[in-house]
Amino acid sequence: MNGNSFLHSYLTVFLLTALCLITLSGCQAGSDDLINQSKQEDTFSKEDIPSSADSSTEEKGKTFTAEIIKVVDGDTVKIKLANGNEETVRLLLVDTPETVHPSKPVQPFGPEASKFTKELMPAGSKVEVETGIGERDRYGRLLAYFYVDGKMVNKLLLEKGLARVAYVYAPNTKYLEELEKIQKQAQKDEIGIWSIENYATSKGFDDSKSKEASVDKPSRSCSNPQIKGNINSKGNKIYHIPSGQYYEITKPEEMFCTEQDAKDAGFRKSQS
Repeated sequence: MNGNSFLHSYLTVFLLTALCLITLSGCQAGSDDLINQSKQEDTFSKEDIPSSADSSTEEKGKTFTAEIIKVVDGDTVKIKLANGNEETVRLLLVDTPETVHPSKPVQPFGPEASKFTKELMPAGSKVEVETGIGERDRYGRLLAYFYVDGKMVNKLLLEKGLARVAYVYAPNTKYLEELEKIQKQAQKDEIGIWSIENYATSKGFDDSKSKEASVDKPSRSCSNPQIKGNINSKGNKIYHIPSGQYYEITKPEEMFCTEQDAKDAGFRKSQS
């Protein structure tokens, strides 16, 4: 073999060897890249999966923060705005049994609904408010959804069986589908208002069922409560009995069947 042939053969072997090494290195690098990419995608997917708790199919609208002045009953609340103005707010799309209606008795699960809302939003606490479209009802009350710690109060009342879906008027139907789904579950579980057969109806709460419920809860479900509970300008909770001096001129914010009921709710007896 002459010198040129030997050199040509040597170069050919060298180039082939180098090509194989480059190819193997590229394959390894490509393999490493794919592995790293897979790990990154795996990590991303785990960190970005949203929690199902408090999830909503509807995006929350614009909200503002307000201070709770007092809870009137399960679905009606008085708030103070940032500018100092006070507003009475009616929770949208839900209805709780009555406790302070001037012409209706205290209805079964009305006190429970009122107590639940008060404990959830005590006086002086902050609440996030999302107003509805049109904002007010015929009584001038704001219509809104309330949020406490990111949870919608309207939904929580339904989950506990302390409210029914009601007063559905377009265009304020944003969360209707979700609320109805929650209500169906409460009905299925027969909790709260759904534990009394035919009590909660599409037209409201059947007062005739109060007598049936009073077998278990006579003091809370009497048909004609006479004791008036009132909260004065200083925040004092005072109850008035029919023989009291100021009974007739007192506008009740809660009605009670017995003085013990009033005391249990944190009210003290009027001195007059």
